[in-house]
Amino acid sequence: MTYTPVIPAGGFVGWAFLQRTFAAQKNNFVQDAATQRDETYFREKIGSADSAEKLVGDRRLLSVALTAFGLDADLPNKAFIRKVLEGGTLKADALANRLADKRYFDIAKAFGYGDFPKPNTLKSDFADKMLRLYESRKFETAVGAQDDTMRLALNAQRELADLAGRSISPNGKWYLAMGSPPLRSLLQTAFGLPPSFTSVDIDKQLQVLKDRSQALLGQSDPAQFKDPAQIEKLIKVFMVRSQVATSQSSTGSTALGLLQQAGRLSRYI
Repeated sequence: MTYTPVIPAGGFVGWAFLQRTFAAQKNNFVQDAATQRDETYFREKIGSADSAEKLVGDRRLLSVALTAFGLDADLPNKAFIRKVLEGGTLKADALANRLADKRYFDIAKAFGYGDFPKPNTLKSDFADKMLRLYESRKFETAVGAQDDTMRLALNAQRELADLAGRSISPNGKWYLAMGSPPLRSLLQTAFGLPPSFTSVDIDKQLQVLKDRSQALLGQSDPAQFKDPAQIEKLIKVFMVRSQVATSQSSTGSTALGLLQQAGRLSRYI
């Protein structure tokens, strides 16, 4: 039986519990027999996938690869994924560089099919690196099936720490954050921004994120997320805002239900 993550409550209380039990729960999850079989298969076969064509031609290998980057929904889109991988990342006009969702850039760079004569799949430590990502993403997905706010928080915890350590400009880090749909979703909620924010000019979005980060966290540079306390501060605000939004939605639905019920009853009075 597949292990189901335990989340006894929503909001920050549930998040605190998940953090306390994270190591044990994740370990129980990845020890699932089906997960172990997929990992064993990946270790044994990934070295032979020396081309994007071979990778996408093996559904089990491709499933692990896509899951590692949060792209498992693209499993049926083999032709598209092959084009992303074969284009690599070094050329400015490569497909991975032109897509707004930077998870495609990350997977193309990680596999290296379009960038090097020999892809990274031939490196001895490649399987270990991919499977660490695979386990993290798969566990996050399982958590999300219980409570999607927890999934977004776990994703942010991992992505923000990685983002903070990158050797690029602060603005470049914000642009990468905007190019990650899960991370963007968390930031918009935590910063109190509406869904329509995505339609604003990209440079304006950048300035707003910097301003909101400064106001909420005391710093505008994503390098601040090298400090786990800053990530936790952001997640706490995200949890509170998400809980308030859910509460308001629930209250509105209840009120609407009562009005509809009253309307039906009025016909018999």
